[in-house]
Amino acid sequence: MNDVFEKVAELRAQNCEFAFCIITNTRGSVPRTTGAKMLVFPDGKIYGTIGGGRIEKKVIEDALGVLKTKEPLLFHYDLLKQLQMSCGGSLDMYIEPVMRKNKLYIFGAGHTGSALAKRALDFDFEITVIDNRKDYLEELKLTGINKIFGEFSQVLAALPFDESTYITIVTYSHPFDREILSFCINKPYAYLGMMGSQRKVELTKKMFIEDGIGTKEALEKVDMPLGIEIGADGPDEISISILAKLLSVKNKITA
Repeated sequence: MNDVFEKVAELRAQNCEFAFCIITNTRGSVPRTTGAKMLVFPDGKIYGTIGGGRIEKKVIEDALGVLKTKEPLLFHYDLLKQLQMSCGGSLDMYIEPVMRKNKLYIFGAGHTGSALAKRALDFDFEITVIDNRKDYLEELKLTGINKIFGEFSQVLAALPFDESTYITIVTYSHPFDREILSFCINKPYAYLGMMGSQRKVELTKKMFIEDGIGTKEALEKVDMPLGIEIGADGPDEISISILAKLLSVKNKITA
């Protein structure tokens, strides 16, 4: 079913979550043959079919479980013994979760932001670069990223945030950096980091606590200065240190 693969490409372009199910082997009498495919969505709806009836209901149930664990699995179904289906054969079903890409918001389209966007393209991120300088965004000629031009306060109010959101603050202005941080610090996120000197970081923490913008505990969760310490010099090396930190968070490396 080539249309299933076309649907997969469409869903990936839309950054949707679903489970890909394919019959990998059959024995005896079964509703569909090897290679039959079906997509299962988080709400239980499907695209395609692997045979209908009790077997399809069971595969949907198992696919929803795979989406929760985020781990691919191979299932074996004995249609008579397990599902009381009179056809009596058996089949193997491979179910793979296709998860949404992690959102990466890069605030600032300057040298560091542009370098980070370029390098992050090779990894599993849906990248959005935000800046209030139209000319800088126009100079960022990368295929596969989103670019948003506008005042940071207005863009922030329209952006979605969740536990899969990675936020990097690398604008050209300390006040803008703090404005963005003050908005994001109480939003859900996987990672939140701000570029700056140690003096800027300490001053920001002091200002936020005194003004009631963020608690000490909330500020300790923010990665600032952002990135892994590698003695980085210049935008390219800094972007590598930031990306390394993002990947360590994504891959749950705590050391």
